[in-house]
Amino acid sequence: MHIKDLAGNAPADFQKIAFDYAPHPDQQAAKPARHPVVIIGAGPVGLALAIDLAQQQVPVVLLDNDHKLSTGSRAICFSKRSLEIFDRLGCGEPMVAKGVSWKVGRVFLRGDEVYSFDLLPEEGHARPAFVNLQQYYVEGFLAERAGQLALIDVRWQNKVVGVEQHADHALLTIETPDGPYQLQADWVAACDGSRSAVRQLIGQETHGRQFKDRFLIADVKMKVDFPAERWFWFDPDFHRNQSVLLHRQPDGVWRIDFQLGWDADPEVEKRPENIMPRVRALLDASPFKGAEVELEWASVYTFACQRMDAFRHGRVLFAGDSAHGVSPFGARGANSGLQDAENLAWKLAAVLRQQAPDALLDSYAREREMAADENILNSTRATDFITPKSEVSRLFRDAVLHLARRHDFARRMVNSGRLSVPATLHDSALNTDDADAFTGRMVPGAVAADAPVAQGWLLQQLGGTRFAALVFGDGEGAQASLRALAEADLQTTVVRLPLDSVHALAAARYDAQDGTTYLLRPDQHVCARWRQPTAAAVRAAHARALCKA
Repeated sequence: MHIKDLAGNAPADFQKIAFDYAPHPDQQAAKPARHPVVIIGAGPVGLALAIDLAQQQVPVVLLDNDHKLSTGSRAICFSKRSLEIFDRLGCGEPMVAKGVSWKVGRVFLRGDEVYSFDLLPEEGHARPAFVNLQQYYVEGFLAERAGQLALIDVRWQNKVVGVEQHADHALLTIETPDGPYQLQADWVAACDGSRSAVRQLIGQETHGRQFKDRFLIADVKMKVDFPAERWFWFDPDFHRNQSVLLHRQPDGVWRIDFQLGWDADPEVEKRPENIMPRVRALLDASPFKGAEVELEWASVYTFACQRMDAFRHGRVLFAGDSAHGVSPFGARGANSGLQDAENLAWKLAAVLRQQAPDALLDSYAREREMAADENILNSTRATDFITPKSEVSRLFRDAVLHLARRHDFARRMVNSGRLSVPATLHDSALNTDDADAFTGRMVPGAVAADAPVAQGWLLQQLGGTRFAALVFGDGEGAQASLRALAEADLQTTVVRLPLDSVHALAAARYDAQDGTTYLLRPDQHVCARWRQPTAAAVRAAHARALCKA
């Protein structure tokens, strides 16, 4: 099967899809063919990056050493920000339609609920807080979208075995069923996962903290009426002195994570005869005792919170798990990788169009290294809370859980995996500092907040292939701001929102007055805002966001 065969005709069972190896004329070329961007790894991050670049008219070669989508559910929790990215890539709707939307989490101690939380308590967002969707579906929908774009050349069973860097390109050596060949690339994006071959080929490592604990993932099919919520148990009666996490997935599949402890034997724990008693014990402690259960997939994992020291090495840029890794608690792995891809795509496009110096790619590395540090900090804290490493830590953890039944201050200390949120790039060199007073969260570096507008949803109006200007109001202030934007002549997408009842929520989220203007990067991060911009101020902020100032 070719990737284009998926378009409009995706098979129901994405785990059974096998893509055909096909020889390419590049393999017979007298000298290595040259391409603007070669992406290595056709997982969610590599596919998302390829689609984003193709939508910005950048041709992409996407290499993968395999010929199938991922096996097992793997990453399942995709955040609102990831769904907004998928919308921009043209495949958000089928993912939300197939996935299980949720926003409520519940925390239990032994058999009692300690408290619950709502991840999206306010209305006025196009997408839910999270959608649970098996990774093979996400990859399948992305592959379907990629098959619709002529600028994406996907090559299966193309394994990169050599990377040689030169001043103006990288030379890749690639193994195929027909033998080796070479390609030149202006830029290489390594999206080849936690065991990144590219990282090893250029002599780099990740550094951080390894956690000495083991967890069992069991994907089971069962006909029960658990709600679409995240349930987390500390020390339940059915799995004493350990933790358990439950998520609902599509197709009647449920993800259960059982903490096992460091001494557990992974091969023994993966045996169905050892998994199923744990699952039935959970059900026996619920109203669904006796429900039919079928094991679909299982894995035992350990994890580390770590990252590469630098995400850029010459002509090679790292994104997703190849660059950083976190614990699965908090759904920060795949979601942060997708944010890597959207950050990198517009910058590569701008550099290739000679609209920005390649220093802009250094900003990719700095911004996403900062985001990785934030994710690692949150993941480390969550893991330390879930798996106390000393008796004192255990006493503190349990005391917090008992207090959380009645006290809000203690609930803020409970950490069963703080869920993924997009990083606010506070210290980015691409930001222009505020010259005017603002309130709220839409600071320079923040991801633009969605809101309903007359034409649908705000983020859909902003687009995502070039800079956008958001102007509020319909009075003299707005007219002056529009004139300043016209005089700046930057070919930005301009979205104007009146200060009326239809746009009241948007105005509140952006602390808007007549004439308030936001300049947004193609990845929809705020890079500047003004109460009343001048053309010179807009040009300066735009140049700064492109590393030209």
